[in-house]
Amino acid sequence: MSLQATTSQTVGPFFVIGFEWMVVDNLAGPGVSGERVTIQGRVFDGDGQPVPDGVIELWQANAHGKYAHPDDTQDKPIEKGFLGFGRVLTDDNGKFSFTTIKPGPVPGPNGKMQAPHIAVSVFTRGLLRRLVTRIYFPDEAANAGDFVLSKVEPARRETLIAKRIGGQAGALQWNVIMQGDEETVFFDC
Repeated sequence: MSLQATTSQTVGPFFVIGFEWMVVDNLAGPGVSGERVTIQGRVFDGDGQPVPDGVIELWQANAHGKYAHPDDTQDKPIEKGFLGFGRVLTDDNGKFSFTTIKPGPVPGPNGKMQAPHIAVSVFTRGLLRRLVTRIYFPDEAANAGDFVLSKVEPARRETLIAKRIGGQAGALQWNVIMQGDEETVFFDC
């Protein structure tokens, strides 16, 4: 009997074992200013099947447009209780959920402001490198001038914009489609 890896084997799944203790599903604690939102979604593979045991990592600015990071030297307030970073796992049905505040606009290239967004990294079984994407907010006027969204084909932009869940204040849905006709837009890093 040989224990050598074969080409049909993939990395993991190890995420629940390695990351469960590091889950951060609320990026903005009590008293943090801004519009509270809960974003829920699912991760699907190229066949439309849910992807269990995945990790979604999130980075964002606060409602003032400042990151909770020493490299952000903008003269804007940072609030105690605002983490600006989160990590959630997908369950057996590929579902994930997190709570945060809608971020403010942050400077992009040449100082032009970017639309409010959340930076996302996706880790799943079989991937050797993370996938990088963004979540934008629905009905956001600044989306029209965002330098990243403007580089995405108009027909594919909707894969980056969360959708309102009818009748629920602050409830949004955003899914990750790994491959196929409705594949989420991913960026090279």
